Amino acid sequence: MEVILNDITKLEVNAIVNAANTSLLGGSGVDGAIHRAAGKELVMECRSLGGCKTGDAKLTKGYNLPANFIIHTVGPVWQGGNNGEPELLANCYRKSLQIAIERKFESLAFPCISTGIYGYPKDKAAEIAVKTCSEELKNKNSQLKVIFCCFGKDNYQIYQRILNQL
Repeated sequence: MEVILNDITKLEVNAIVNAANTSLLGGSGVDGAIHRAAGKELVMECRSLGGCKTGDAKLTKGYNLPANFIIHTVGPVWQGGNNGEPELLANCYRKSLQIAIERKFESLAFPCISTGIYGYPKDKAAEIAVKTCSEELKNKNSQLKVIFCCFGKDNYQIYQRILNQL
């Protein structure tokens, strides 16, 4: 696992993860950036999926992105941490990894899920991301290369600190 400071829409990996909303039809932040970069065909495919529940994940093609596929996952809105948010966020990572491993992907890039308008505290979200991915890769004996792609330096530094503690 590694962390990079980059624009996830520019990465040449098997799949990128989109921090989507339940409609899967695009929104703000990384969701909007991915939809804009992928092109109109992405919205057409997403319409056919019938949305996505919080904590779940669905796969689409990457269209105009360098990545071949997009795994859309819906993170929880932060409500103080006592309403199942940690488990729902962990499920986003588990379900995304499950799809990538089943598809025999070699590389997968995650953005920071739920830390934008959904308000999840960045340090808590990063700890869940790293812990969940580490456990899942170990449990599945997977060689999948996981990249945490941060757009901002603050998130990048948080992930660096947590990954260095492994």
